[in-house]
Amino acid sequence: MNAVMQSSRRRFLKSSALIGGGLVIGFLVPVAGRFALADPTATAATGMVPNAFLRIGNDDSVTVLISHSEMGQGIWTALPMLIAEELDADWSKIKVEHAPAAAAYAHTAYGMQMTGGSSSTWSEFERYRRAGAAARMMLMQAAAQRFNVPLEQVRTENGEVIAGDQRARYGALADDAGKLKAPDPASLKLKDPKDWKIIGKPTRRLDTPEKITGRAKFGMDVQFPGLMTALVARAPVFGGTVRSFDATAAKAVPGVRNVVQVPSGVAVIADHYWAAKLGRDALKVDWDLGDFATADSDQLRTQFTQLAATPGMQVVHAGDVAGALAKATKSINAVYAVPYLAHAPMEPLNCTVKIGPDSCEIWTGTQFQTIDQGVAAKITGLKPEQIQIHTMFLGGGFGRRATPTSDFVNEAVHVAKAAGVPVKTVWSREDDVHGGYYRPAYVHDARIGVDAQGMPVAWQHGIAGQSILAGTPFEAAMVKGGIDATSVEGVSDSPYLKEIPNHRVGLHSPKTPIPVLWWRSVGHSHTAFVVESLIDELAHAAGKDPVEYRRALLKNHPRHLGVLNLAVEKAGWTTPLGKGRSRGVAVHESFGSWVAQVAEVSVEDTPTGPAVRVHRVVCAVDCGIAVNPETIRAQMESGIAFGLGATLHSRLSLKDGRVQQSNYHDYQVLRLNEMPQVEVHIVPSTEKPGGIGETGVPPIAPAVANAVFALTGQRLRELPLQLAAPSAPATA
Repeated sequence: MNAVMQSSRRRFLKSSALIGGGLVIGFLVPVAGRFALADPTATAATGMVPNAFLRIGNDDSVTVLISHSEMGQGIWTALPMLIAEELDADWSKIKVEHAPAAAAYAHTAYGMQMTGGSSSTWSEFERYRRAGAAARMMLMQAAAQRFNVPLEQVRTENGEVIAGDQRARYGALADDAGKLKAPDPASLKLKDPKDWKIIGKPTRRLDTPEKITGRAKFGMDVQFPGLMTALVARAPVFGGTVRSFDATAAKAVPGVRNVVQVPSGVAVIADHYWAAKLGRDALKVDWDLGDFATADSDQLRTQFTQLAATPGMQVVHAGDVAGALAKATKSINAVYAVPYLAHAPMEPLNCTVKIGPDSCEIWTGTQFQTIDQGVAAKITGLKPEQIQIHTMFLGGGFGRRATPTSDFVNEAVHVAKAAGVPVKTVWSREDDVHGGYYRPAYVHDARIGVDAQGMPVAWQHGIAGQSILAGTPFEAAMVKGGIDATSVEGVSDSPYLKEIPNHRVGLHSPKTPIPVLWWRSVGHSHTAFVVESLIDELAHAAGKDPVEYRRALLKNHPRHLGVLNLAVEKAGWTTPLGKGRSRGVAVHESFGSWVAQVAEVSVEDTPTGPAVRVHRVVCAVDCGIAVNPETIRAQMESGIAFGLGATLHSRLSLKDGRVQQSNYHDYQVLRLNEMPQVEVHIVPSTEKPGGIGETGVPPIAPAVANAVFALTGQRLRELPLQLAAPSAPATA
């Protein structure tokens, strides 16, 4: 992934299925502030490698190639909206395809083709609009020639070019427009927001009909003649390796065709999944468990707790923290902890690979096309441009399908290479929970000094947990001075700390063999819980309303205040609730968007003890320009549901080096009957778009925990939240 892979125009056009008549628009990644439109007729010698295309067919269809992966976040609709707006397209004619894997589709900020960091919409906001504007200009030029009128007399509307009483549909002009030179981007004038007809309007998702009818194809749906299915037996302990294996019983299972060893374990290849499963069950493997066979998550928790209490590597520092703490009227000491978490997407991992003498085709739902392409090239000995990746719909990702090692693609290519036939390598959910990548466990140790009014004057904060970037290709760019920015985001840049003259944040990044990875909202998934809970602790210790306390600390942060005020207003914060219910609040910025949530909770008696029940969540979001409010609301609801699973249930534990959970029955996510009523309110904004796919997750855990405290007086400082059982009544 360190080099941008080149792709010839001829191969790129072929892989994009750009055949037949029509208009094709390509454009370049902006580099150093420059932006250029590529002439589709340009040769590779010009250095213009198109990285996204808009195709207008003779049938009036407008096909948008999406350089990012659709995994439920709604870019299958939001990005075409950008093109359609500037193109003045007929929305009913819009079609969408996942783009092929090529350097031409590199992310505008990250230099590789990928989806993550809640970045798809903001990264393409200008690029896709300019593509639409370029196509519109060329269509207008073609119409002016056909109508024999000056360009100034030509206008567009809903898929037509109009000049006086003359009209032509885009499809009728596509061939002529396709022969014209693409306009100078400097000459393109994008629409004034007041003239937008599509951007900002709630728009139904284009992928919904595909998914409800079953036409949408996920990685698991890939089938073709001669395709085998494989399951891999992997070491039960991280770092374990194969000493030897006996495949006799496995090969006796009807349908099993081959058993091969690969770097990750032993693969059983069969006609279908069930045969592969039974064959793997019958396989006998002698494992060398290595040095991690005694790992225990409770012991790691103790180690992290001890580390967090010591200074660690300095992340940020201001003032005299020790002196201010010594002079404080009162201090609050608190230790918070979060566990390892699995991503647990609904569609288990899978990857289909077909290797030929001079090509390799891969079908999978991936977030990291560029890295996957490079890894496959290394394994097969082919050139990166000989690796063709078909990006399928993703049945959930949450970061799991964006691994720096391309683990599941890497493994599938090894299996297909060893087998000598096309193979779909499938992970069961148990496989992924037992041997996948996880959100790291973290411990936070905070000591906060307050003045006589209960306002913070000193904040000392220690964090201990694994780095997700150490040892990856991203380490050089994102780990500075030993500090993994993703471990401390949400604390080191907290608006609260900026208002406190004396503060220090320290970090420990202990190393373990447990593979860790970004998980939806990354570091914000734990830092928001800790910081917003601590602010609530301070407010209650000062005898002040938690909202008013936040308003005082956030007086210089208008976008935080904007969502906070909107959420509490819509939630009726000052209106008393009935007996047995209470509210909690949290506000947090992540990925360039601001979100506040108010949670309404009660406590229910269950056979296993008291449990938190969340009835209602009111959410306010400021994500800048809201391209598709429909998608934004859906993503807030999705983030709240995802975050509630971790708030109330989810945790991974290890004993004797083995992960103890295996599937949804013991690694529980939110159930349908637990989903609260969710109300989403979007702050009108003209600011640049921020992220939306992950930003609904961080505030929900602290909002619920703060509500639980308001209701029960129990300050729960560990996720998932576990209420203490009420004391038994005294006996006579």
